[in-house]
Amino acid sequence: MTEISKIRNFSIIAHIDHGKSTLSDRIIEFCGGLESRQMMAQVLDSMDIERERGITIKSQTVRLKYKDYIFNLMDTPGHVDFGYEVSRCLAACEGAILLVDATQGVEAQTVANAYKAIDNNNEILPVINKIDLPSSDPEKCKKQILEVIGIDAKNALFVSGKTGTGVQELLEEIAMLIPAPKGSKDAPPKALLVDAWYDLYLGIILLIRVLDGSFKKGDWIKMISTQTNYQIEKVGVFTPKKVDADELTAGEVGFICANIKRVADCNVGDTIVLKDDIKTIALPGFKKIQPVVFSSIYSVETEDYQILKEALGKLSLNDSSITYEYETSSALGFGFRCGFLGVLHLEVIIERLEREFDLDLITTAPGVSYEIELRDGTLKHVHNPADFPDPASIKLIREPMARISILTPDEYVGDIITLCTGKRGIQKDLNFSTTGNAEIVYEVPLAEIIFDFHDRLKSISRGYASFEWALNGYAESDIVKVSVLLNSEAVEALSMITHRGKSEQRSRALCLKLKELIPQQMFVVPIQAAIGGKIIARETISALRKDVTAKCYGGDISRKRKLLDKQKRGKKRMKMMGSVEIPQKAFLAVLKIDDN
Repeated sequence: MTEISKIRNFSIIAHIDHGKSTLSDRIIEFCGGLESRQMMAQVLDSMDIERERGITIKSQTVRLKYKDYIFNLMDTPGHVDFGYEVSRCLAACEGAILLVDATQGVEAQTVANAYKAIDNNNEILPVINKIDLPSSDPEKCKKQILEVIGIDAKNALFVSGKTGTGVQELLEEIAMLIPAPKGSKDAPPKALLVDAWYDLYLGIILLIRVLDGSFKKGDWIKMISTQTNYQIEKVGVFTPKKVDADELTAGEVGFICANIKRVADCNVGDTIVLKDDIKTIALPGFKKIQPVVFSSIYSVETEDYQILKEALGKLSLNDSSITYEYETSSALGFGFRCGFLGVLHLEVIIERLEREFDLDLITTAPGVSYEIELRDGTLKHVHNPADFPDPASIKLIREPMARISILTPDEYVGDIITLCTGKRGIQKDLNFSTTGNAEIVYEVPLAEIIFDFHDRLKSISRGYASFEWALNGYAESDIVKVSVLLNSEAVEALSMITHRGKSEQRSRALCLKLKELIPQQMFVVPIQAAIGGKIIARETISALRKDVTAKCYGGDISRKRKLLDKQKRGKKRMKMMGSVEIPQKAFLAVLKIDDN
């Protein structure tokens, strides 16, 4: 049994791509968690996509022994989509290593994660990474940490996760400066549920931080949020390999298996107590993860629908933040309307479905959930154009707003403000620092930042600007549904929900794109975009024409006119009876629309 005074629980927090996983590798190596022959780059990143993209998607934990101390290290994601996972990891720790890339400096997610650690009363150790690179400027990073975040960084350590420089000194700092856990081994058992995932052999594994008391095999536990009971079958720790233990006591981080059938039954951030405990109250900060970006997923081959259904079921075992419901489309067949934490989360899930289950997929344009108040007082949340109610029954519509914080060099401030204003943003704050950086804070509709905002921000700032966002409630807005009519028939799969001010612009772009993608027919095909009964954009696909007068050599003009009139009547009859074949790539046209 480990003395609680010798335990150190800490997370590594940073902006994406600042070297968290590489530093974790060196710490594991220095502490002997794995032998050198077992080491590999990003050892805590278990998914191929994490390794290829160089990002952390799922938080990972490892228990290490350093001298007579026990270190519980948590490697957290750096992308804004997984912010709630970071906050739960920080709640399980007493300290945080705030990692800053010496070549990039302080970026948006650095600030956001630092504030999460401050709110959680974590002891923060500023560490400047990648000092081995020629373009590094650690002294400038020190100033930025003080000016932008407000943390004194004069004693910040300089390390290189790649070469191992400074890692030994960092381990000493962790042992000396990060406080020990405050829990009591004699108090009623209580634990924080940090994460949950599905294991092929063990079923659902719960990653927990024990706050008080102890948990051992055979104990009956209760989840406070769901009031469900389970019996513990196995307890253990990650070193990073799974190692069984007799019990987990106050201050320790480890895993338990309790014959839980679904990850959906385990709410990350929940409080775990013993079955008969009715006095312990839930820990603060718990909330159910809500998806913010929605997209429909269909298989290209209709016979793969069942495989897609099973694939989503398996993925949801490892990622409870995915939501999905059945959906049908006259154009695309059977599919699912899925909810995600953000656009990166959507991309990762689509890539995993295609790679792990060998599926060929079509995804519709990502959208957000709108809050619609009807005239009869009913409140509806709509994220699918097919569910949009009759405009005559709508009293008002509210759209989700995001508060975005952008960190950028001074020279790009003007262009970025122009970009945010064009996205219907309202400026909230603008701060300049002596290190040549500025922080711009805007309130922008979420629908405006999920399409191309990040790409355009990077383009404008030549890659130097970074941004972080958080949901900031709902605001009343003039939102409309744009229907697409093809040969005077509505195509629901191409409909979109957008702001009235941008509806005409986006509709023109969509009609033009469809004109390029839909092949010519034997008759004229009008492509129209309409709001209610009003047509706001139109393009026309001209008919394929056969030269019926080619066989007429000279002679009376009336003969040629007779042939042309006969052709005209035939095309009119064909248009009344004919239907237009829409290629699948036309349904992806919505994704390619540029708002400019």
